Amino acid sequence: MIDLSGKHIFVVGGSRGIGAASARMAAKAGAKVTVNYLRRADAAQELVDEIEQAGGQGFAVQADASDEASLKNAMQSAVERLGELEGVVVSAGVYEGSPVEEMTVEFWDHIMAVNLRSTFLAVKTAVPHFRAQGRGGSIVIYTSTAGQGGSAGFSAYATSKAGQIIFMRSMASELAPLKIRVNCIAPAWTETEMATEKIDAIGRERVIAGFPLGRIGLPEDVAGATCFLLSDVALFITGTTVTVDGGMGMRG
Repeated sequence: MIDLSGKHIFVVGGSRGIGAASARMAAKAGAKVTVNYLRRADAAQELVDEIEQAGGQGFAVQADASDEASLKNAMQSAVERLGELEGVVVSAGVYEGSPVEEMTVEFWDHIMAVNLRSTFLAVKTAVPHFRAQGRGGSIVIYTSTAGQGGSAGFSAYATSKAGQIIFMRSMASELAPLKIRVNCIAPAWTETEMATEKIDAIGRERVIAGFPLGRIGLPEDVAGATCFLLSDVALFITGTTVTVDGGMGMRG
């Protein structure tokens, strides 16, 4: 089992899906976990209650991850409650598509704000806290396999995800002197509330057929990779993208 004992992990967008799974697994590994949410206070608090009932420490805090002041205030509140940060997971995001001829500027800007601007702001806001505690830490950004190869009908989404990858690589180089490691995880189709409707629209058996391992990904699959990157086992890993796709990439 990965050991995250004593580490304070802030999960941006942690009330549902992959973010929630990672928050839960990090807590089981001994981390103190802040669950950031936008609207779902009930889900975030339920997760924190679960963590605390199991003997861990948790904190739920509201913030719009695409708004600098909102996220800054939330992170400061988390630090005051659970101590300085040693890990940040960026899980806030939307998965929406539009053919290019029908796409509005407002749609494009919305996707970029939620997926890309929130990533930039999470890193920017976290760095002073990492600097203050002086021990470095780990930032894990959830991108997507769409950001590695594009996605017809989801060009804005794929572009935002590709942007996360190059931003991660830039930050990994820039922040290495502070011993802050920055990595991405790129999941393929994963059984989450955000993806299930689209999986069913394509056809579940058709989607499963694309996975050599014979199933669609689970949030826990991504959570495991997340906790590895957050841990001291991964102290020499930065600037990379871990692809969690059940072998789908082998099929092109």
